[in-house]
Amino acid sequence: MGLMENAHALIVGIADYQHIRKLPQVQDARKVADLLVDPTHCGYRPENVLTLLDGDATQASIRNGLSSLEARSDPDSTVLIYFSGHGGRIESGLHRGEYLLPVDTVYPQDEELARTAISGDEFTAALKRIQARKVMVVFDCCHAGGVGQPRDLGAAPLTPGLSDDYYERLKAGRGRVVLASSRPDEFSYVLPGAEYGLFTEHLLGGLCGGVASDDGLVRIFDLFEYLQPRVTKVQPRQHPLFKGELEENFPVALYRGGAKGVVPKVEGDFRYDAYISYVDKGADADFVWDTLVPKLEGAGLKVAVAGDSAAPGVPRIVGGERAIRQAKRTVVVLSETYLADSMADFEGVLGQTMSLQEGTYRLLPVKIAAIAEDRLPVRLSMLETLDLTHPRRADRNYERLIKALQGPLPTR
Repeated sequence: MGLMENAHALIVGIADYQHIRKLPQVQDARKVADLLVDPTHCGYRPENVLTLLDGDATQASIRNGLSSLEARSDPDSTVLIYFSGHGGRIESGLHRGEYLLPVDTVYPQDEELARTAISGDEFTAALKRIQARKVMVVFDCCHAGGVGQPRDLGAAPLTPGLSDDYYERLKAGRGRVVLASSRPDEFSYVLPGAEYGLFTEHLLGGLCGGVASDDGLVRIFDLFEYLQPRVTKVQPRQHPLFKGELEENFPVALYRGGAKGVVPKVEGDFRYDAYISYVDKGADADFVWDTLVPKLEGAGLKVAVAGDSAAPGVPRIVGGERAIRQAKRTVVVLSETYLADSMADFEGVLGQTMSLQEGTYRLLPVKIAAIAEDRLPVRLSMLETLDLTHPRRADRNYERLIKALQGPLPTR
């Protein structure tokens, strides 16, 4: 059996709502479905892809589609669920929670919405019943029509979009990934005159061959790393999200029908010159995005950054461990905030452990604030640390940092 012959998909696209405000007429879902079954691209079997568009995307049909995925898939299957339409949440009261809104959803009464929509709890339960260990759920919800204004669903206060907490709950389980077109407090944009929503445009670009591949497959991490910076570059107020519980970078489609491509490398098997390990808060975030990243990229370095990207065109790396392994060096951005953060500590320990295992020097500590010597862990205090805020030495230390990142990985 070919790799994608055991791949199954449910594609839902709704713009022409019957009882609530309509969405921009785009071809997102139809194009996703067409691309999945294209043998020269994604390679899904046509009979394994169920597409529900507008009038066909009723509550009953979506429920049947989820049940069909459960019945047709097995532990070795790949399952993709794509939903483009309204998503919202009721913040309080008897019907509090998240909802996906089928074409026949009735609103503005909360009880009517709860009766006619797909609740978050119902969708989560349906997902848990699917045995497949490679599941990707894609939400392109809450379009803003390209003007940044909320599209009211009715007179009652239904909050647009799904919550971050819900995405966290939904990812639970082995091999579950959730891609969302924007943060919960943002809009997903459809640019004026565009054929697709901004998020889906770049999702399609990745599936069409934009994602680099050297094994004939489009893998989940690589797909997100492709689309996220491109969306944010066009619309800095839209940041796609990735949530997952993964043991592998599993394939979600064929690359150009299974053809082998080339993954660009900076040196040897490394995809990045540097991984920047920092805490995305306050002054630390400002320093990294406003000063450090522009200086490194200005020197022609390929940089991966921990956490979420707030700067156009900068990759958001999913999974600190994977990013650190794919980067030649890890730049540790030291401050009191960094020393108090458990994830930052994990990244530093991982980088140091890899250095010991390989007989290399992976870590490059830089200091962006005054830190008492006794606050530094022994493993970091033993390394030469560059002070990037020193009134006299900062410029020289930047030059030293760039030169170190441009050079080969030092060995012991």
